[in-house]
Amino acid sequence: MGGLSPIHWIIIIVVLLLIFGGGGKLSSMMGDAAKGVKAFKDGLKDEDKADPPAKTGTLPPTEADADKSKTKSTSTT
Repeated sequence: MGGLSPIHWIIIIVVLLLIFGGGGKLSSMMGDAAKGVKAFKDGLKDEDKADPPAKTGTLPPTEADADKSKTKSTSTT
């Protein structure tokens, strides 16, 4: 009970070699993930810099506002 047979050790070694061996597959995957996260954060920073904060106050007139002003001027004459 609790002992591992030689086939269990072979399976464990093969799994560990697949994860950590062969040119650092796991470290390269983690490096790629870190680069992706960094690029995402940089993209968010660039987006914030590109959009200046909106001024509070009056909004520019829309087409609906223009239609309203036309109906007011025609109805008063």
